[in-house]
Amino acid sequence: MTDSLRASAVLRAGALVGRPIVDTITLDRQSRYRRRVLLTTDGGRELLLDLPEATYLADGDGLAVHSGAVLVKAAAEDLLEIHAPDALALATIAWHLGNRHTPAEITHGAIYIQPDHVLAELVEQLGAHVHRVRRPFEPEGGAYGGKGPLHSGHHHHHGGGHHHHDHDHTHDHGDHQAGEPAQRREVKLTVVQGTFRPDKRET
Repeated sequence: MTDSLRASAVLRAGALVGRPIVDTITLDRQSRYRRRVLLTTDGGRELLLDLPEATYLADGDGLAVHSGAVLVKAAAEDLLEIHAPDALALATIAWHLGNRHTPAEITHGAIYIQPDHVLAELVEQLGAHVHRVRRPFEPEGGAYGGKGPLHSGHHHHHGGGHHHHDHDHTHDHGDHQAGEPAQRREVKLTVVQGTFRPDKRET
């Protein structure tokens, strides 16, 4: 019978140097924001995750156990890959997805979201190409870089005057460990003069 493990601290990737890796655990994005839960490692061992607060676990992080560390791996997930004709079209689609509070991973050439046929139809109407892929999912963490829990979409129904939120509105801006400085992404903004014409393609 395999021995059980208990982890009460997260070791970020850079802190794993010289620490023996005793096992690995593969988790999807939803499962990589946890505080206390009983998990099973890839090696079949029971692992009690018992952290002081809900914490985001990145691919390559470690969970400190008495004999070393359990390495966290990001699982491949079913996702929609969105391509657009140019950068402006991709930015427009990103705006529409953000308007729905949809978790999205944004890369240079594509946007990745969880499967949603309503959103797939929307972005196709905006001129995008959508197809299914399997890969790890690492959505943007918001303005402050916080990697909190995923939530479902934010759909607007303008025709009947109905505005429906179908997610719990939980935001986390402090997933770093105590004593660690929060990592924030630098964004440069330029003030320009011009006429503001909001996108009117969405109805």
